[in-house]
Amino acid sequence: MPSMGPPADENLETKEMDERSMSSSHGQAPHVHKVAIPPKQNLFKEFQATIKETFFADDPLRHFKDQPKSKKLILGIEAIFPILKWGRSYNLKKFRGDIISGLTIASLCIPQDIGYAKLAHLSPQYGLYSSFVPPLIYAVMGSSRDIAIGPVAVVSLLLGTLLSNEINPVTQPEEYQRLAFTATFFAGITQATLGVLRLGFLIDFLSHAAIVGFMGGAAITIALQQLKGFLGIKTKEFTTKTDVVSVLHSIFSTAHHGWNWQTIVIGASFLGFLLVTKYIGKKNKRFFWVPAIAPLISVILSTFFVFITRADKQGVEIVRKIDKGINPSSVKDLYLSGEYLGKSFRIGIVAGMIALTEATAIGRTFASMKDYQLDGNKEMVALGAMNVVGSMTSCYVATGSFSRSAVNFMAGCQTAVSNIVMSVVVFLTLEFLTPLFKYTPNAILASIIISAVINLVDYQAAILIWKIDKIDFIACMGAFFGVVFVSVEIGLLIAVCISFAKILLQVTRPRTAILGKIPSTSVYRNIQQYPEASKVPGVVIVRVDSAIYFSNSNYVKERIIRWLMDEEEKVRKEYRTRVQFLIVEMSPVTDIDTSGIQAFEELHRSLEKRGVELVLANPGSAVTNKLYTSNFANTIGEDKIFLTVALAVAYCSPRVLEDP
Repeated sequence: MPSMGPPADENLETKEMDERSMSSSHGQAPHVHKVAIPPKQNLFKEFQATIKETFFADDPLRHFKDQPKSKKLILGIEAIFPILKWGRSYNLKKFRGDIISGLTIASLCIPQDIGYAKLAHLSPQYGLYSSFVPPLIYAVMGSSRDIAIGPVAVVSLLLGTLLSNEINPVTQPEEYQRLAFTATFFAGITQATLGVLRLGFLIDFLSHAAIVGFMGGAAITIALQQLKGFLGIKTKEFTTKTDVVSVLHSIFSTAHHGWNWQTIVIGASFLGFLLVTKYIGKKNKRFFWVPAIAPLISVILSTFFVFITRADKQGVEIVRKIDKGINPSSVKDLYLSGEYLGKSFRIGIVAGMIALTEATAIGRTFASMKDYQLDGNKEMVALGAMNVVGSMTSCYVATGSFSRSAVNFMAGCQTAVSNIVMSVVVFLTLEFLTPLFKYTPNAILASIIISAVINLVDYQAAILIWKIDKIDFIACMGAFFGVVFVSVEIGLLIAVCISFAKILLQVTRPRTAILGKIPSTSVYRNIQQYPEASKVPGVVIVRVDSAIYFSNSNYVKERIIRWLMDEEEKVRKEYRTRVQFLIVEMSPVTDIDTSGIQAFEELHRSLEKRGVELVLANPGSAVTNKLYTSNFANTIGEDKIFLTVALAVAYCSPRVLEDP
């Protein structure tokens, strides 16, 4: 493996050591660079800078600086409605790409929406409603060019599971719908609030590994749930639980009397067709449109087949009725008081966060592929606004769909106008074409959903997670098995808990390392990573790879002492020079609090009893300021705080006394 050049900080160390050596060789006193003490900042300004970096790191007001009031007003409106900005440069060429991609994703979304609505235990038209109004709102307010908006499988399943725990969708359909609209309203409020308060970083606490596991478990759960329609099992004979044991028991217990062979033939035939078209599209990217239009072709062919054979009279379950017309108002249906208010609020927060996580991941993925910036907070506001408006127009939670967004991207979409085109097609479908879906078999909807969710089981990502980080893999599998064997919400809870546990573990147990000198350089690195690195006689060099706070300060102190004790034991066995200096490399220590200072004071006292001197190397400005403010710098001696490890070693080595 070819050697790489040292980083800039290593070059600095080498250069300074060379300068020191040159000055010494000419008989001059060596010039030692000391750590500078940062000037004290005004408390208010320091607090202001911290708040700005936490919540406004992207400096959203930078475009407003030094602008006249009229310009600021225009920029403010454009910030809320980005379409007013990019719409000025819109042209026929872009529209040509958008109309093709819009028509393509419309052919995919219509059959999916009908199936996803059933997954959420809602009538089929509500899925179509959710692909009409929300995409229009997003096109005006969203900043992504590639996201295709509408219902998605995971959120539909999650919403259906949580809502059905509160109200039975079969015996109380109207109350169930009202609860769904109210949960959607609070999902939108949650998303918009996170965007306005710039709290989008909260969704990052759900790690990628946890999302992979959750999505995979949800995909298997969704696929198993579809076996009801795929096998022609009557609803009343099928379990309402989502765990794999209950579903499989329900399936096999009805094998002798509940399955319908005509339904199985229809479902299996078209599932095979859908999987073949998906394979064709995956093998040759030019044929991406084949799997995109395959679901609509399947719906048309299966509906025609059932109609001419009247297979519905042979036990094949069909859609029967989809209400004609566009979204009716549901403002009066929202539960804004009463016993269901709190329940819908809780369900809305969970559904909104999951929907936001999926949309954010999709948006970032395609933005990076096209090399443009995505404003996460604007996205949250846009998603929240569309769900709030959607809840008032008979929609349930909509978000970015990965399958439709991928098709949208490959079809050559240019802007969010593709969502408008899709919405127009859905509008025409609701106004004129819904009666044609009367004889659509439920088996074909089950096949479409099964083929759509297969890609959510990302086993390759799970294997990569295992190779990279075992704790991440535990989070992934915990979420997966929680969803598959218990329930969707338990799986989600497990994912969140394991993600937080990992954060706490990393914060409370930071890594430390013993450093040694790389031969022929003045660079000091981890001896486990660089076995050729040599230790300095009489000196132990420890690096702390984390900020030092109350949560880990005691551990850091004890771990440093353990490193020292281990080295002292080796010294005694090998009859080497005893340890007389302990250098703590502090460049990775970004901050330290009072508990950290106290831990260093205790470390200093402990070292004094052992006859070991404490030396610090390269503390950052925030750490240096606190070392001097707390007077700890004076306690150990200002001459024992150095700019680099090399300078610290140069100070210690001449003072190491050989054992007699």
